[in-house]
Amino acid sequence: MSIANPLDGFEVDRAAIRTIGRDLQRPECILAERDGTLWAADARGGVMRIAPDGAQQFVGQRVDERFATAAADTADAFEAKFTQGTLPNGLAFAADGSILIANFGTDRLELMTRDGRTRTLYDRIDGQPIGKVNFVLRDSKQRLWLTVSTRVNPWTKAAATRVRDGYIAVVDEHGLRVVADGFHFTNEVRLDAAEQWLYIVETTGPHITRMRLDERADGVRLVDREVFGPSHLGGYPDGIAFDAHGNLWCTLVMVDKLVALTPQGDLRVLLDDGDPDASRHLLAKMAAGEVSADDMARARGTIAPWMASITFGGPDLRTVYVGSLLGTTIPYFRSPVPGLPMVHWHERP
Repeated sequence: MSIANPLDGFEVDRAAIRTIGRDLQRPECILAERDGTLWAADARGGVMRIAPDGAQQFVGQRVDERFATAAADTADAFEAKFTQGTLPNGLAFAADGSILIANFGTDRLELMTRDGRTRTLYDRIDGQPIGKVNFVLRDSKQRLWLTVSTRVNPWTKAAATRVRDGYIAVVDEHGLRVVADGFHFTNEVRLDAAEQWLYIVETTGPHITRMRLDERADGVRLVDREVFGPSHLGGYPDGIAFDAHGNLWCTLVMVDKLVALTPQGDLRVLLDDGDPDASRHLLAKMAAGEVSADDMARARGTIAPWMASITFGGPDLRTVYVGSLLGTTIPYFRSPVPGLPMVHWHERP
């Protein structure tokens, strides 16, 4: 007897969406703690800590903060906004509660204490610059999974022309090494509940790939690569997160849709906040390999402009927070199913 999917018939009620946080800058990735505290990546070079009562505290990295924070609503400012200086992107909690930062600006994996002291963990691999570091994930065995979107500079060229040089590296007791490569702009990754499969966002794929973890004496490997769900998601996947039923929630950036892939790989649209005309234009230009900064800048929604990530939080893990690249606040709503707890959820730093 099959178990009903809690997402059956569910769509996000726009009228029920609330927001937390104010005057944020590029809250691309969000971490949630059990006590309700949120930590959001911030383009000023650090993270914003948001207490359960909404009180905010910016924690800046003690590094160069020359990043230009002017709004990038025009094509001319677009590339400068997303390529200069320190730019925290993907976040994860280290076992001691410090924050691991995949820095899209410095091209480094960094570790920042909760008072801002920052050091570089990795900026090179196999003797070469590591590339455009995008996301970091810690698993239950204390391994770090690191995604690098591209080594092409500027990265916007790789995104526009669908270059396949993205890769995944792992940090374990054997050090840092590449475990899979040849991806279309590697973005977020997540492990399933059993940590048997790694799910990989290929933003310009545009699809989700998964690979099975093969545990060996000389370190974990990734094998059995396959596309999970549709080969074209109808937009450009950015952030993903599992719920407790096994649905994989996914944001489609710029077209600004929130979708979910069921355990069987079926696609469900949960929220569509995109501009239809701008989205169609963007998809056509991207398919032709001719997308421009102006095409991308025109495509956006209003709830979480350039919808970028999904985080489950709240005491029951049923509060869904949506990260974005162009938003200044964090929208949230209630889910009919709790999220899959991340590895830090039951730890106490």
